[in-house]
Amino acid sequence: MPLRRRSPAPPGGRPRAFDVDAALDRALDVFWRHGYEGASPADLTGEMGINKPSMYAAFGNKEDLFAKVLGRYLRGPAAFAEVALAAPTFGELAERLILGSVELTAGDGTSRGCLTVKGVHACGPGAERARRNATAVRKAAVAALRRRLEQLDDLPAGAEPATPAPLLHTITDGIAVQAASGVPCVQLQRVAEAALRLVLGDGVRDHSAGPRTSEGT
Repeated sequence: MPLRRRSPAPPGGRPRAFDVDAALDRALDVFWRHGYEGASPADLTGEMGINKPSMYAAFGNKEDLFAKVLGRYLRGPAAFAEVALAAPTFGELAERLILGSVELTAGDGTSRGCLTVKGVHACGPGAERARRNATAVRKAAVAALRRRLEQLDDLPAGAEPATPAPLLHTITDGIAVQAASGVPCVQLQRVAEAALRLVLGDGVRDHSAGPRTSEGT
């Protein structure tokens, strides 16, 4: 069970009577469902169970709150992407990223789409800081993937690490956009399998047949 913490007391004040982590989780859900500009302060405070002065005192303005939510998103729902980097082969890494993106963006119990894609999509000038924060997160993810690919020795023939990294992220972004558009999870799973066949060729596993046994069947 994740640890919960009370918000520290403001200078000279009493401890805040709400759970900071729970409030951030609820704010994450609002931003994930409605996007950055679509999430109004009233939506946020209503879902978080606090009033506007409490939100500003604990988290800052809406942009500050979104920055904190991005960090929580990366450490929580989207943590599979960092875990995927530990895969010992390119094939396993690609599978974990692409199939994980389907589960994140269209699986049961999740808001549809990706927060860093959907959250700042079609935002106006007033959301420039939020856009920069989300873009920085995405660029850092591609850079981390490229560094990991440089360590692997089983990339597709003729491929340099600079090519598969943005390719994989383009695939996962496409899945996220389709999920946000309402494409069913089962259809996106088929898309993911097709993408893996294109990326890995004969090296892709048939996930529809279930996990492989120790004999490879």
